Amino acid sequence: MARAAVLGRLTWLVAEVVDVVPETPRVKTIAFDVPPWPGHLPGQHVDVRLTAEDGYQAQRSYSIASAPDGSRVELTVERIDDGEVSPYLADELQPGDQIELRGPVGGYFVWEPSRGGPLLLVAGGSGVVPLMAMLRRRAAADSNVEATLLYSSRSWEDVIYRDELDRLSGDGLSVVHTLTRSQPAGWQGYSRRVDADLLREVGPAAVQRPQVYVCGPTPFVEAVAEGLVALGHEPQAIKTERFGPTGG
Repeated sequence: MARAAVLGRLTWLVAEVVDVVPETPRVKTIAFDVPPWPGHLPGQHVDVRLTAEDGYQAQRSYSIASAPDGSRVELTVERIDDGEVSPYLADELQPGDQIELRGPVGGYFVWEPSRGGPLLLVAGGSGVVPLMAMLRRRAAADSNVEATLLYSSRSWEDVIYRDELDRLSGDGLSVVHTLTRSQPAGWQGYSRRVDADLLREVGPAAVQRPQVYVCGPTPFVEAVAEGLVALGHEPQAIKTERFGPTGG
């Protein structure tokens, strides 16, 4: 992942939980009040630090899910069963609890409506989180930038922000799902992995010079980027952010 911000210039802030919202059986969105939050751009992330009673500390990075909104910061966390941080965030945190955040971090994988479009967002699993921040910012700004989200999930139950994405669709935004492991009865959408053919079918053509953001597991991101280049998209126009096993 790109790390444009200089961490030495950032300080740890106390963040208080104000809301916890289940997204899927394994994913929750946690809303924090973080005064004094300096603001962020859609696509940036924060570092989270937990400190045990014996002084042991664990730290992980999480993309910001929310559009800029004062001192409110939302993180969408997928529970990793044997992880050090995600089980606590997803299962234990309650309104009123406090943790430490540092950020915002990152200046490469960001988008604002002023940057224009068309916009092609490609997500694998929880890689949708920073892309959702972009779509929320687009909606809050009443932007008419043409945008396409191609979202690959294992099953319909694994689709994060499912209802909100349905509400946001239209007004220049096309949301396309592909379910790679199981599909509900009567499913008429895509049921295959994202490849060059699927990107050609649903995304803007390279001649339109879209701004492209791809986020997901490393193999997914690499496959999507290769497919886009094969379709004629310029490599420098494809911004990627990837994640792999980190201990959760």
